[in-house]
Amino acid sequence: MLKRRDFDCIVLGLGGIGSGAAYWLAREAGGGILGLEQFELGHVRGESQDHSRIIRLSYHRPDYVQFAKLAYLAWAAVEADSGTRLILKTGGLDLGPRVSAIPLESYMQSMEAGGVPFERLDAAEIMRRWPPFRLSDDIHGIFQADSGIAMAARANAVHQSMAKQHGALLREHTPVTAIEDAGDEIVVATADATYRCGKLVIAAGPWSNRALAHFGLRLPLEVTKEQVTYFAPSDIRPFTPERFPVWIWMDDPSFYGMPVFGEAGPKVAQDAGGKPVEPDARSFDPDIENLKRVTDFLERRMPSALGPVIYTKTCLYTLTPDRDFLIDVVPSHPNITIAIGAGHAFKFASAIGKVLAELTLRGRTDADLSLFSYRRPILELADPPKTYMV
Repeated sequence: MLKRRDFDCIVLGLGGIGSGAAYWLAREAGGGILGLEQFELGHVRGESQDHSRIIRLSYHRPDYVQFAKLAYLAWAAVEADSGTRLILKTGGLDLGPRVSAIPLESYMQSMEAGGVPFERLDAAEIMRRWPPFRLSDDIHGIFQADSGIAMAARANAVHQSMAKQHGALLREHTPVTAIEDAGDEIVVATADATYRCGKLVIAAGPWSNRALAHFGLRLPLEVTKEQVTYFAPSDIRPFTPERFPVWIWMDDPSFYGMPVFGEAGPKVAQDAGGKPVEPDARSFDPDIENLKRVTDFLERRMPSALGPVIYTKTCLYTLTPDRDFLIDVVPSHPNITIAIGAGHAFKFASAIGKVLAELTLRGRTDADLSLFSYRRPILELADPPKTYMV
């Protein structure tokens, strides 16, 4: 049992974002940091634990492009600090119909505004470069060379180990039973101890509303069960990272995939294709309808990627109604910050952790968080409209 009870800051939740926050807080402040995780470190019940996530500069708004630049810088700093490689650049392809639910024009305009180089490709050129694709003439794409794989499970473990090396204390299997903001201090109770801190960071993902309930607050979040599938094609050579990019199909439904990494075949999934669930009651069984949508897509657009299923792995998305991040101070609680990744944040996990550390330790950050505010109008609605296609 941990004997120390008083800390400068407590981080609630040690998934992708929480582990990043614990790392950057410890790196900046040293030993006054405590991280609390209700499950084991590296658990698979949340959002962040798999071999890979896509990292990219290609985004639909200029503020995301600028934030993505900070993400690359943050990961590079962690790599330098730990001596461990966490980012694998493969290049990234966004593709879809010229008339689609997710127009590529906004991505091109945002990258142009941010000075990010990219290539416009027609269907013939896409198939010439990456022969597994089967595309009709109405398909086009954009290629950005810096996209690639963020090594999710490895990155989480590195954030955690380096946080401890910088002096943080991390406790697993420690669910929080009560939180009180006493003004000059925050009191956090668990089953076997009560801790006090000056600052609190909430990075609880699907359990965010449970944490906020201690302050009489609730956000209009939807938690969905998502899944990814690894396939074993007859020939994996065209899908190695040296030959094949990460890719996103920009339409509704939207699909994405990665070259071979961590398993003996490529990974493919539908984005935001899952059903709403309660995080503590959800199953880990694959959704057969979801898997059929993925295989139907591959049969039409990338048939050589198909083969026996290696396995299908489930995870959770914690979705804001506009699918924008939430990174802010909790209203009326100036010593408490919160971050919610809206189902597309792992690539930003270290940068968000760094921003949370800056807000916590300095009360400010140079990152543009204006569109990630807790007080944005859509988060004040009880039943807001939902837009998950980004």
